[in-house]
Amino acid sequence: MSSLTLAGLGQKVGHELGVSSWVKIDQARIDAFASCTGDHQWIHVDVERSKQESPFRSPIAHGYLTLAMVAPLAMEIGVVPTDAAAGLNYGIDKVRFLAPVPAGARVRLRVVLAGLEPREGGQVIMKTQNTLEVEGSEKPALVAETLALLLPAAGARQ
Repeated sequence: MSSLTLAGLGQKVGHELGVSSWVKIDQARIDAFASCTGDHQWIHVDVERSKQESPFRSPIAHGYLTLAMVAPLAMEIGVVPTDAAAGLNYGIDKVRFLAPVPAGARVRLRVVLAGLEPREGGQVIMKTQNTLEVEGSEKPALVAETLALLLPAAGARQ
């Protein structure tokens, strides 16, 4: 359980907020993502062809699938302060896909609080630096600077 509060966020800028558990990105998840998005590129969904023709010798996760893992893993870490009514996706400043995620690999998220921008009514835009690590790989799958709009709960101290 997160112990972050809106009033205490300022002290956490520049510090790691946490690391998620490992999550397996299996072929079933990749196929489900392909079905949801319509991106059925063979390098993701054709297991046999990927084994033969892909430079990775197996299917790999879609880059946007790996990016989509940032939000739920950040929520697992507890990056939304306990006294916030909600944390809403506000945008992404920068994303770089650095290494493939082979089907069957495990990933985890490391989050650093990069900055805060106070807004009217006690709202705050929180910028985080997110690194999605691939188990056994020297390079992360991605790094992303994301923005969340934090809405204070009624009675939250600011």
